[in-house]
Amino acid sequence: MTIRSLFATRLYEGALADPDFVAELEHSCRSLAEDDRAGRAWSKAHGYRGYTSYASLDDLPQRDPVFGELARRLNRHVAAFAAACAFDLGGSKLKLDSFWVNILKPGGTHSGHIHPHSVVSGTVYVAVPPGAGPLKLEDPRLPLMMAAPTRTGDAPEDLQSFVYVAPAEGTVLLWESWLRHEVPPGTAKDERISVSFNYRW
Repeated sequence: MTIRSLFATRLYEGALADPDFVAELEHSCRSLAEDDRAGRAWSKAHGYRGYTSYASLDDLPQRDPVFGELARRLNRHVAAFAAACAFDLGGSKLKLDSFWVNILKPGGTHSGHIHPHSVVSGTVYVAVPPGAGPLKLEDPRLPLMMAAPTRTGDAPEDLQSFVYVAPAEGTVLLWESWLRHEVPPGTAKDERISVSFNYRW
């Protein structure tokens, strides 16, 4: 008997591996949140528990050199992930398309979603207090499973319906943009800070 696993869903995990740079990034994220009135207003109006620059600023790499340096570092991670996914890019590269800061207050969440019109999405984790909500990834086949039974609790990770990733400060996570994901509530007493982004072809 032979059983093969087909149609892989890949998750890339890397690291910035530079605590001083991560500290600079945290300072820039917090400064941005203080200065960005439009972002704070949008977050409040849309029930976002904390702050996001998602709908207010689209020029972070030009606005602050720290974000420009982060973009340069992310380009290398994304190129490695694209190669691991065997993307045929016709000699070109994936390009950073959008880039935003998220500061989640204790108890904050981000409901399940995908990132349309992008190829690769990801997050860099800047401040991850104990008990911070993990990244929850959903098996993309879930809506098609119809009468399939649930999986046993000890099923291998690649057979689970949901996978939870608890990142550390400086962690870089990448996935294909069609993969549904969310941030469930955690028990942290401090803010969870991250920078999310999309790359397009």
